[in-house]
Amino acid sequence: MGKYFEELTEGESRVSRGRTITETDIVNFAALTGDWVELHVNEEYARQSYFGRRIAHGALIFSIATGLSVRMGTVDDTVIAFYGVDKLRFVKPVFIGDTIWAREKILSKEPRDEKSGIITIQTEVINQREEVALTYTGKILIKRK
Repeated sequence: MGKYFEELTEGESRVSRGRTITETDIVNFAALTGDWVELHVNEEYARQSYFGRRIAHGALIFSIATGLSVRMGTVDDTVIAFYGVDKLRFVKPVFIGDTIWAREKILSKEPRDEKSGIITIQTEVINQREEVALTYTGKILIKRK
């Protein structure tokens, strides 16, 4: 069972399990979204690009980060809704073969009504070199006791 609004503490932090990004992830995401930009799916094109090789879609990494957060189990059965995202930034590329983790810190808590509250969480996606690849401030609507 996940934690309720009252059980979460400002400043509390946690790190998810890791996940290695594969070519299959990129191709499946391109097929799902229709985003076939050559930087993601064309090796020859990508070799001539700024990064020198293919990179994962930023939206793919953001989506995987939300999954890594959910897998931590902190809000299983207590989350009502993903409330929003602020200040989303793609800081560094994620390449095929990179392993990423989601590092979270609770920034604030705001009661909404007697049944719910909003938790603001700073999330950084870090890679195996401890570099921040993506950062955002997310908000979730969560049950109160």
